[in-house]
Amino acid sequence: MNDVESDVELFAGPGGMTRGLNGRGIGIEWDANAVATRLAAGLPTIHGDVRTYGPADFPNATGLAGGPPCQTFSVSGNGAGRQALTVILAEIKRMSARDTTPHDFEDERTALVLEPLRWALAAMDLGRPYETIVLEQVQQVQPVWDDYAEALTAEGYSVATGVLATEQYGIPQTRRRAVLVARLDGPVALPEPTHRPYRKGVPQHEGDPRLLPWVSMGDVLDRPDPFTVISNYGTGGDPKNRGRRTSAEPAATVTGKISRNRIVDAGGNELPRLTHAEAGLLQSFPADHPWSGRDIPQQIGNACPPLLAKALAEAARGIPRPAPTALSAV
Repeated sequence: MNDVESDVELFAGPGGMTRGLNGRGIGIEWDANAVATRLAAGLPTIHGDVRTYGPADFPNATGLAGGPPCQTFSVSGNGAGRQALTVILAEIKRMSARDTTPHDFEDERTALVLEPLRWALAAMDLGRPYETIVLEQVQQVQPVWDDYAEALTAEGYSVATGVLATEQYGIPQTRRRAVLVARLDGPVALPEPTHRPYRKGVPQHEGDPRLLPWVSMGDVLDRPDPFTVISNYGTGGDPKNRGRRTSAEPAATVTGKISRNRIVDAGGNELPRLTHAEAGLLQSFPADHPWSGRDIPQQIGNACPPLLAKALAEAARGIPRPAPTALSAV
């Protein structure tokens, strides 16, 4: 393919990582609904399966990015990925040794977490290694990224991994993500937090004075009066244990069930539920992101928050990050 893009993005979703990469590159996405959103947003997209492509198809790409599907690793998923962790780590070592004998997983989605490594090693073997690599997933994938780091370090990369809290990067939501950033031509480190960590009961204006306050739902949603968001699911099925966050707090982790959350005013009266635009804002998408296709709440819940992707991309590229003065969707 005669692409002129500087990044190739795997599992590109509705555009969260792409926006964080400043729209550079082309995204590969198999879900038709996410593809519809990407195309409506004018984001270069290939509707296809990342397993049928490789670095040779994108000879001009200098960066690799992506967030493999999390369903088999997430605590809300079927757990197949977590149960297969020992096998996955062994597969990383096999692939690093250029052993091409694949392992058949019970759930084929589990193997997708190995695709970025396949691409990175193939690019290295072609003599056109990626200059930067940016990956993110649910925090249960951290051991996988740690073994990726060992494999990529052996190939000459500087690599940093860790679990980041999204509210510390200006996102109005508490969400923990396992991340990896790698750079071929210089040292790399995880992005420094710009905002304070959220702690239940600690006021927004309190905390480390060197960091900005975390961002609340009320800071980004155009709703005039205070409100409380009540999660649609609880602990052990007990409705009394359902999570509650006020508009003066960041949102809880945004999932594909966000449209089912109830919203009530100070008197307990029902208010309109979150629109797609509002749910997107809680992921740090701009209000006018053109959500399209079906299953939009799921698209939003699966997306990488653009502001997190931006921080990771800048870290991988060695770009200093001045402390922001306000939240700005990308």
